[in-house]
Amino acid sequence: MRERRAARDSRRAREFEAFVAGAGGRLLHAATLLTGEPTGDARADTQAAQALLTAALARTYARWDRLRGEDPYDRTRQELAALYAHRARRYRRPRGGVLDRLTPRERLVLVLRLYEGVAEEQAAATLGLPVERVRAICTRAVTLMRTAPPRAPGAPPIADHHPAGAAR
Repeated sequence: MRERRAARDSRRAREFEAFVAGAGGRLLHAATLLTGEPTGDARADTQAAQALLTAALARTYARWDRLRGEDPYDRTRQELAALYAHRARRYRRPRGGVLDRLTPRERLVLVLRLYEGVAEEQAAATLGLPVERVRAICTRAVTLMRTAPPRAPGAPPIADHHPAGAAR
């Protein structure tokens, strides 16, 4: 019985390591975009993104045997989005990243929709929002990225760009 369990655990570990080796770079880039960290060459620049990704991968690994045909990349992306949404207030302070001028929710929607290519319906289901709301958030974020000048690292945040009374 021990040999069977050890063989299963070894197979599980090899499968997960292969998954991380193949998808880890793209997932880390998505996490870096979410946390709003500058995309420099130094590994220290992505500490928050690495911590976020590590937590998402840990949750995926815990469910690895129960995925049953589910795409592990989709599962990890969902975990990444859920963890980021839960911890979003940690990423409110300016860090100098390209998506720095966006609110955490706008950043999450933009990364899911445009970087990851997730359909509106799937993004809405992941975030627990109506499809129309995801569409509106994405449109507003894209408009802001096109119109607002980039902010220098360490510059004060742009005044709240949401119209008075607009829901976030």
